[in-house]
Amino acid sequence: MSKKFDPSQKSIISITWPIFIEALFGMLIGTVDIMMLSSNSDEAVAAVGIANQILIVVSLMFGFVTVGTSVILNQWLGAGNLRDADMLGRTALTLNVMLGLIASFGLFVYADVFLTLFKVPADVMAEGVTYLSIVGSSVFITAINMTLGTVLRCRGIVKEMMLIALGVNVLHIIGNYLVLMEPFGLPNLGVEGVAASTWITRAIGMMAYWILCIRSLEYPVRLISPFRFQKRNIGLIFKLGIPSAGEHVSYNLSQVVITYLVTLLGTAALTTKIYSQTITSFIFVFSMAIGQGTQIIVGHMIGAEQKDNAYRSSIQSLKLAFIISLTLGIFLYSLSDLLLRFFTNDAEIILLGKQLMLLSILLEPARACNMVLISCLNAAGDVKFPVIVGLVSMWGISVPLAYMFGIVFHMGLVGIWLAFAIDEWIRAFMMLHRWRRRSWQKEDILAKLA
Repeated sequence: MSKKFDPSQKSIISITWPIFIEALFGMLIGTVDIMMLSSNSDEAVAAVGIANQILIVVSLMFGFVTVGTSVILNQWLGAGNLRDADMLGRTALTLNVMLGLIASFGLFVYADVFLTLFKVPADVMAEGVTYLSIVGSSVFITAINMTLGTVLRCRGIVKEMMLIALGVNVLHIIGNYLVLMEPFGLPNLGVEGVAASTWITRAIGMMAYWILCIRSLEYPVRLISPFRFQKRNIGLIFKLGIPSAGEHVSYNLSQVVITYLVTLLGTAALTTKIYSQTITSFIFVFSMAIGQGTQIIVGHMIGAEQKDNAYRSSIQSLKLAFIISLTLGIFLYSLSDLLLRFFTNDAEIILLGKQLMLLSILLEPARACNMVLISCLNAAGDVKFPVIVGLVSMWGISVPLAYMFGIVFHMGLVGIWLAFAIDEWIRAFMMLHRWRRRSWQKEDILAKLA
């Protein structure tokens, strides 16, 4: 059974590094697909890249449940109120399973419709449909894994989740090797085989999460009848989760629109975007991990009425995220030529990719600051401000500037990356101002839970 998690006895690094490794390995499932398919064709890479963009947006539908659940659980556990925590976890799991099954059916049946929205080139469409329909049918597993991961992570059970992620990725690489590299005389199954490998390894990961819940929690998370949902739990999950996840939804939907703009620049530009973001996503994953770790610590401290400690802890995390993301950006750029050649030998793609990675040195620190500060605001229950700012900035600055710089001014991907950086820095300054004003201290989630 799990011991009580005390964030005051943990440093941000001790909580963050297992989350980082776990998230890194989780991200590598898609990255490995791209790397191993790059030996087949750039068209296959483009197909998988677009399909994964759609899958990310769909997974955000489950995010409002897990985000709302994590905000409540962190403060609840910090206050020592364990009475209804298990029922909250069961409610969240049931909600996400229901949403996941609907989404899985929709992606499996209508994969071509979703891809058509991107104006996908004909040479990419067939493989994109194959990958999206197969992997898309597994998003209900993603919904389960996200929920179980939230329940475990809020209790500080992070190292075990890291080991599961490691094991799943090893199995995924083995699966991709079997379907792509023709060992033992096996046929090359291409995109279809990679998609099947992804499906199977996600299912194995789900079973591992269930076993960890059974072994670690006093009352393992189980499905319940929707008729047993408590109105208070559902109401708070929606009230906190929808605005909290709204910022993520807005960001990813804006990325969908911008990806459409990139497709107007041609397959080479789309492939360059995918390769560059695949490499710099390691910085993104770190920023996400430190944001999640900070949210756990801050949420528990606020629940325990240690708001000054929560503020100081958040500022330390913010400084750490900025320094490390900047350092990683410089380091990856210094290796950009070598890293890009892992994916392609196309000189045009390599040259453009290096320019994008140089601009990422400007972009990624701001993104890291946003992830930490938004996580802190969400942990405190100040959930509306980030989504309002996100909507205004992303759709009023990022998307219009991406179109203006990239298409109208013919700056291509370089212009689009500049638009990303401007958007991230504006939002980062606004989030920092909001957090330092401490208006979030007026929020009282525990009173609503009483």
